[in-house]
Amino acid sequence: MLFLLIFAVLVVLYYLYIKPFWYWESRNVPYQNPVPLFGNMFKPIFKKEQLISIVQNIYTKCPDSPYFGFINFITPILIIKDPELIKKITVKDFDVFSRHRAFASEDMDPLWSKNLFAIQDFHKWRHLRATLSPAFTASKLRMMFDLMQECAKNFVNYYLQKTEDVIELDVKDACRRFATDVIATTAFGVTCDSLKNQDNKFYLMGKDVTNFEGIRALKIFVYNSCPKLIELLRLSIFGPQVTNFFTKVVSDTVRLREEQNIIRPDMIHLLMEARKGKLKKDKSNDLEVDSFAAVNESEIVQKEVGGSTQITDEEMTAQALIFFFGGFDTSSSLMSFTFAELAVNPDIQKKLYDEINEVSERTGGKITYDDIHRMKYLDMVTSESLRKWTQGVFLDREAVKPYTIPRDNGQPPLKIEKGDLVWIPAYSIHRDPKYFPEPEKFDPERFSYERKNEIKPFTYLPFGAGPRNCIGSRFALLESKIAIFNIILNFEVVPTGKVTIPLKLDSHKISPTT
Repeated sequence: MLFLLIFAVLVVLYYLYIKPFWYWESRNVPYQNPVPLFGNMFKPIFKKEQLISIVQNIYTKCPDSPYFGFINFITPILIIKDPELIKKITVKDFDVFSRHRAFASEDMDPLWSKNLFAIQDFHKWRHLRATLSPAFTASKLRMMFDLMQECAKNFVNYYLQKTEDVIELDVKDACRRFATDVIATTAFGVTCDSLKNQDNKFYLMGKDVTNFEGIRALKIFVYNSCPKLIELLRLSIFGPQVTNFFTKVVSDTVRLREEQNIIRPDMIHLLMEARKGKLKKDKSNDLEVDSFAAVNESEIVQKEVGGSTQITDEEMTAQALIFFFGGFDTSSSLMSFTFAELAVNPDIQKKLYDEINEVSERTGGKITYDDIHRMKYLDMVTSESLRKWTQGVFLDREAVKPYTIPRDNGQPPLKIEKGDLVWIPAYSIHRDPKYFPEPEKFDPERFSYERKNEIKPFTYLPFGAGPRNCIGSRFALLESKIAIFNIILNFEVVPTGKVTIPLKLDSHKISPTT
């Protein structure tokens, strides 16, 4: 009996932790030798090296291959390099790769699983995306512009009131506080003033939601190494504190507005309209000049969708949460990386200041949505910042049915089975000298009118690609540009002695952080 038990354990260990490491070898796909149990995640999980760097090293070691293999703990992942193959997977064959990998089922974590990013069912996703997409059109963003600009004015005035000639600050923390104020007012109708009220609930909740250290890191480790255990233990991404906070904020705000017939130009109002099925897409595009980095809705979403487009209160709260999640961390990271690059590239900062100052003088300081969007150099700077320091470092897709990738040299096609995962390494592609010469150089001129057409399609992916791209790209860009405009107009950004030049990623963080 003991022998049978030992044999059974060895068989289980073999299939779970040994066999996966032969996966890419048997398929003749380039890969890097993994570590048992951890796969290629050993160094990142113990904070020895950024995951981005691990992938980057494998990427550069197979320059002629359109893809390479990766082992995420015990899960094999195909990482796609070739732009044409990326186009096929994200656009042409979207019906095969129509969703992201699920972390939790609806009954385990409804607030996470029902947001637009995580939702699995294609028809539910399409209905929800079509319902929400009108909230991010130019006319709706115009409604929110004054709210964002007010936050920026308060942000700048806080520092202008200081008596010091030189103000030293943690730019990441400062940008997070600005992002908190913007998200709180434009999404929830709440004024925070996070610089004066340092420990307001929205800021603390933002730090909690975006913190993937400690217990949340352990949950991710368990999920990746033994996903069935997550289901057995019924673990959720966010604890009850986060769930209860956002549920209460949304429900209280909705109830107050319905009782008092309050209409405010923010995301809660738009979600309330969507819940009633009254949010309609603009018939005309009133955006004359768009950002290079912004992504458009696909034809799949733009087509008329039959059936009801109403969303439930729980779905509305789920969207508010993911909107807060994205706005708090990714937008603040875009701002902080941009300020960091401007600090170490004073010539670029001077050129940007000249454009900003000209617009400010021409408008008497009363800038509008259109003024921001017509600023070409500001857009070039933010586009380059997103190129060099993209926050969506990997785009993930899960196959919902079998798929084959043809191969040259008489090799049999590479087969992808239902449930297999693919990653698209946006960070590495953005730093590939084949697509972006001198990739480590911060060069906004890449996105000038004369040169931006040189950028190969599907090699610039700051907000994803295909129908499941980021719905809030224009919101994030507008928020960031308003912050950059007001800061550079009033201050010169310079590096302190604590800044490492050239800028480097912190190996102790999961997401890109200087």
